[in-house]
Amino acid sequence: MLTVLLLVAVISVLAATALEKLRLATRLSGNAAATEQARAYAYAAETLALTKVTDLLGRDAARVTLAGGWSGKPFPLPVPGGMATARVRDGGNCFNLNGLVVETEPRIYAAYTPARLQFARLMRLVGVSAQLAVPIADAASDWIDSDTYPLPAGAEDSVYLGAETPYRTANTLMADPSELRAVSGVTPEIYAKIRPWLCTLPIAKPSTININTLLPEQAPLFAMLLPETLSVEGARQLLLKRPPQGYESTVAFWKLPSLTAITPSPDALAQTAVTTHWFALDVDVTLGGAELEQQSTIDATTLPARLVSRQWGERS
Repeated sequence: MLTVLLLVAVISVLAATALEKLRLATRLSGNAAATEQARAYAYAAETLALTKVTDLLGRDAARVTLAGGWSGKPFPLPVPGGMATARVRDGGNCFNLNGLVVETEPRIYAAYTPARLQFARLMRLVGVSAQLAVPIADAASDWIDSDTYPLPAGAEDSVYLGAETPYRTANTLMADPSELRAVSGVTPEIYAKIRPWLCTLPIAKPSTININTLLPEQAPLFAMLLPETLSVEGARQLLLKRPPQGYESTVAFWKLPSLTAITPSPDALAQTAVTTHWFALDVDVTLGGAELEQQSTIDATTLPARLVSRQWGERS
């Protein structure tokens, strides 16, 4: 009798374990299916966004403004069993970390001094001390450039190979701003301060600031173009006074009375525009208990617009 009872107990435990594993496998399978379906809906949102961007530029390629409230506006896309939301914004109003270098030959990059100085200036404007900003700007340039010779305050492989967990510089363009966290001198606190102003466009040239779409809270991105001549607050007030339909040209913008006393450098002139060629797309999908966040970069330098990068997960 005891043997029978023991056998029944063992069989019960085995059955319960098997049922638990089956339940877990079923849940994992369901989550995987929901995630894949969510990604499919995100791809559909991408296609719609590409069409919208192409239409936006097609109507007036010479000028892109905030008219119509399209920037950052959530576009809900009802999907079976859930909801997808897409947001498009100007993706060029940022400091392009890959602009710290220039491409001298195919896939060969050299540090670009004007951008390096501008990066250090931007960091100072958002609260990073000059003593820290200059070494970080130099080290970030060294991280991307192709040579192994450090800039005056920079860092090449010799610095990183001495770390507790050794690693080397990338010697190529950054794929995501989060790579900056691996650069010498960048602490979590510093990264948190400068992350909102950064991007990694897939080109080795500084980003162009669209004076028609730059938001007042993004004033440091304009102030960085004019060293020691325009404060962040001055840039913010300038953007608050922008006409609703924007400026017809950069010439009209630079002729504003508040800017007549400022002589912009050729670099500053080259980095301002009234149109946009890069857009950022954020897609959030909720489906059957699964949640998906996706960030994409849209290249509209030529039409129709095309997607050049995509990543999933929370923005880092």
